[in-house]
Amino acid sequence: MSLILSRRDLNFLLYEWLDVERLTSIARYADHSRETFDATLATCEKIATDLFATHNKKNDAHEPHFDGETVHIIPEVKTALSAFGAAGLMAAGQDYELGGMQLPMVVEKAGFAYFIGANVGTAAYPFLTIGNANLLLTYGTRKQIDAFVRPEMEGRFFGTMCLSEPQAGSSLSDITTRAEYEEESAFGAQYRLRGNKMWISGGEHELSENIVHLVLAKIPGPDGKLVPGVKGISLFVVPKYLVNEDGSIGEHNDVVLAGLNHKMGYRGTANCLLNFGEGVKYRPDGKAGALGYLVGEPGQGLACMFHMMNEARIGVGLGASALGYTGYLHALDYARNRSQGRSTGPAGKDPASPQAKLVEHADIRRMLLAQKSYAEGGLALNLYCAKLVDEHHAAHAASDTQCEQRLSLLLDILTPIAKSWPSQWCLEANNLAIQVHGGYGYTREYNVEQFYRDNRLNPIHEGTHGIQGLDLLGRKVTMKEGAALRILVDRMHASTASASATGERSLADHGAMLDDMVTRLQHVTRVLWTTGDSALTLANASVYLEAFGHVVLAWIWLEQALAAQAALPTAGDEEENAFYRGKLAAAAYFYRWELPRVGPQLDLLASLDRTTLDMQDAWF
Repeated sequence: MSLILSRRDLNFLLYEWLDVERLTSIARYADHSRETFDATLATCEKIATDLFATHNKKNDAHEPHFDGETVHIIPEVKTALSAFGAAGLMAAGQDYELGGMQLPMVVEKAGFAYFIGANVGTAAYPFLTIGNANLLLTYGTRKQIDAFVRPEMEGRFFGTMCLSEPQAGSSLSDITTRAEYEEESAFGAQYRLRGNKMWISGGEHELSENIVHLVLAKIPGPDGKLVPGVKGISLFVVPKYLVNEDGSIGEHNDVVLAGLNHKMGYRGTANCLLNFGEGVKYRPDGKAGALGYLVGEPGQGLACMFHMMNEARIGVGLGASALGYTGYLHALDYARNRSQGRSTGPAGKDPASPQAKLVEHADIRRMLLAQKSYAEGGLALNLYCAKLVDEHHAAHAASDTQCEQRLSLLLDILTPIAKSWPSQWCLEANNLAIQVHGGYGYTREYNVEQFYRDNRLNPIHEGTHGIQGLDLLGRKVTMKEGAALRILVDRMHASTASASATGERSLADHGAMLDDMVTRLQHVTRVLWTTGDSALTLANASVYLEAFGHVVLAWIWLEQALAAQAALPTAGDEEENAFYRGKLAAAAYFYRWELPRVGPQLDLLASLDRTTLDMQDAWF
């Protein structure tokens, strides 16, 4: 069995729960079938196993280093990425016209989860490149797409997203990178950029022919000053090497590596501080400033970049789920093979009796069951979100505006959960995986300590829990007069009604418990938004995010339990029977051990507690 992901579970999620084969009735996916989906997953598993997982520990131990001229990365990274590109996976979800396979996003993301679980440091390069290309496909001009996206889809160019700055961090309204208009060019309005960008993953390397940076910068006003706030923030495509009109590579742009950041995880990804327009080192014309081309409209940079950011947020959740999942499988394998201690029953009192396998101890099973519920739940949520994107594309193609709007709202409200919940709870799965290994778990000879370090970055990647909480409570649950929340609640009630209709007592009980929590969540949301004090409303937004997330995951587990219960009577053999019973046990665990956490959190929120809001700096 693979220790990266469970193919049996992927088959269950894709075919038995999400029914992705029905997507082949959509014109865009009509050439596909379960056979092509399975072949894609098999290809992903093989490349991930043979070329990504094999250098994961080496990539971590020998992280990229800069000698003042070049960023050096172990050669196995380029070998793996070349195979990824040669298999057509960079363009797996793209149009045939772009050399793509037109795979549904849900299948594409299921396959990509193998690469994240196998080696997140190497997988970060295609992850960012795919998001970069998707943004340019949405907002770029035809010539920008031809010059930058097509080479990305071929695996010749890689991409980045450049948002944060040393002095600004997540506060993008405070960025100071300037973009001054110069002239019209073959690739649109041409600007010269000057400034610094921090935490840029994949910002400098020799893994590809070129690096396509997507950069947020401010266009100064008529007085030459930068407008405070988000006004004037625009988006630019800034290549490492300029591209000539015929597609050939030109001179080095004025983009210079100032240094590498060294993180506790994702150590195989070159994380950079970049200087744009540092000087004339790479400018034969003697003019300082990195040449960039406007993407979209002036002043609409954040709106454009949110396309990539939202995709990245769901991708971060998928990555957190994959890391939690591989940690769980490693812990399960260890527990099944490691003998230690004896049972608590009468036979265990004989010191001469054989030692028991770790998995025979109830507390070990508790930790494994918790990991299973977190990892399989997180993966299921993110694949559900990916399928929403496929359904949204189908509704758009069919000009079904109402359906398209409903799906968009549902995806909007689930995005902060899809990012933050796995980042918190699949990290906890990694923590428990270390605990199952005991003292061996925190040694570098075993893999689980690296999984934890890698996953610890995800609660910060693409917006902290605090930012996601503010987004959820401050915007998503109230937008369009609460329409997104109503759509989500309607879907949850449909699931609980199905649970009641099964006649299975346990599923009906789960459904009743979820109905109760949904009702309480709606009540607390109203309480929070009738205070008349936005600071008080949002003071405990992170608690709201966590409670909301657990309610969503309880729904996801009820959905899985319904699919498992329906399949159980016709399970073909003992192994299949065990699989479905494992799903039902994980759902039961979540309802008995996890969902009850939400009650006290909702009580706290309803009390409008001011403890954190009233705390003063001087009191610390």
